[in-house]
Amino acid sequence: MRRSSLTKACFSTFVFFLLTCLIANSATHNITRRSSKDKTHRKKCTITSSPHPCSIPTPPPPPPQDLPPNSQKVLSFADQRLQVVYPVIQKFKSIITSDPLNITKSWVGSDICTYKGFYCDNPPYNSSAIALASIDFNGFQLGASSLDGFLDQLPDIALFHANSNNFSGTISSKISNLPYLYELDISNNLFSGSFPTAVLGMNGLSFLDLRFNFFTGSVPPQIFTQDLDALFLNNNNFMQSLPDNLGSSHIILLTLANNNFNGPIPTSIAAALSSLTEVLLLNNQLTGCLPYELGLLKEAIVLDASNNQLTGLLPFSLACLDKVEQLSFSSNLLFGLVPEVICELLVNLANFSLSDNYFIHVGPICRSLIKRGLLDVTDNCIPGLPLQRSIEECADFFSQPRFCPNMGSYSYIPCSKFPYTSLVHQVNPTP
Repeated sequence: MRRSSLTKACFSTFVFFLLTCLIANSATHNITRRSSKDKTHRKKCTITSSPHPCSIPTPPPPPPQDLPPNSQKVLSFADQRLQVVYPVIQKFKSIITSDPLNITKSWVGSDICTYKGFYCDNPPYNSSAIALASIDFNGFQLGASSLDGFLDQLPDIALFHANSNNFSGTISSKISNLPYLYELDISNNLFSGSFPTAVLGMNGLSFLDLRFNFFTGSVPPQIFTQDLDALFLNNNNFMQSLPDNLGSSHIILLTLANNNFNGPIPTSIAAALSSLTEVLLLNNQLTGCLPYELGLLKEAIVLDASNNQLTGLLPFSLACLDKVEQLSFSSNLLFGLVPEVICELLVNLANFSLSDNYFIHVGPICRSLIKRGLLDVTDNCIPGLPLQRSIEECADFFSQPRFCPNMGSYSYIPCSKFPYTSLVHQVNPTP
């Protein structure tokens, strides 16, 4: 009985020992497998600055979904008239190719009246409304291939000034539909083509400036009879004779310089330009003799017909230009004497240029102006004066017959106040 108890105890001990070994072996195997998995996972983790380098990265946020149309931001305009021109302005902005002064950065949002270069006012038909009334792009240096679809789509525009930019193309005929436009300045740009005939018949237009462009062809005679205050055509490539209807003009400011106008100066010039303070005919291809009617330009402060092919005598009538300060006929084909009466009576003269002609005589009064630096007669044929043409050059010029019609008109002095009857015999102009 005692031996049996001992045997049971030994058997129990052996079973306990066996179970203990099995449990220990199983635990060791699990630890080894976990260690192997951990090492494998560490090899796949990348080194980052995150405090948890092996944590699962946060997925990127989903892309924003488009809002339904009803929830998109809607621009609010102070007036429906501004809402109408908003897409016109934005479309024009999209075709601008040059903006060195970053002008268009302000052309954003619904407050068009604060856009740089844009100005709002009450339209003439509604004092309580707000409309885009004027545009001033002067000096902005903007570049665009055309103004079509912009200027002609601004229904309330009254002033459009775009001097000194890089706009090109032609001017749309649709601008004739702008009822309030009275000032149009597109000078100093790159416009080309023929004269913008759309301006003809625009009864409200009073100021037209096309200077310093590349317009070609002829200028319609109708423009000179239109009710304009100012017409600037200089520095283009217009080619034609000055129209006979120039005398029907009411223009106060007119510039024709630096083109290819040809033919004689019309005798109607006095009727046309009698109110002008500046008469600029320089740098053209004008020919013929000077009409005595130039002396009727009594408001002229500047009269410049230099760099043409004008010929003949200098009219005595120029002595009637009481207000003239700048008088130039340089670089022409004028000849004869320099009338003393002109040098005597034009007391406001600051610059009187007759250089590069073929004058042969100046009297003592005119010589006093030479000494004072007011009269320039260099490059003529005047004996005894310095800086004259050679004898051969003068002889060659006078070897050709020189004649002007109505020679009697050259000594005609049309101003009644003229007191110096002893200096020149006054005659009425020959018809």
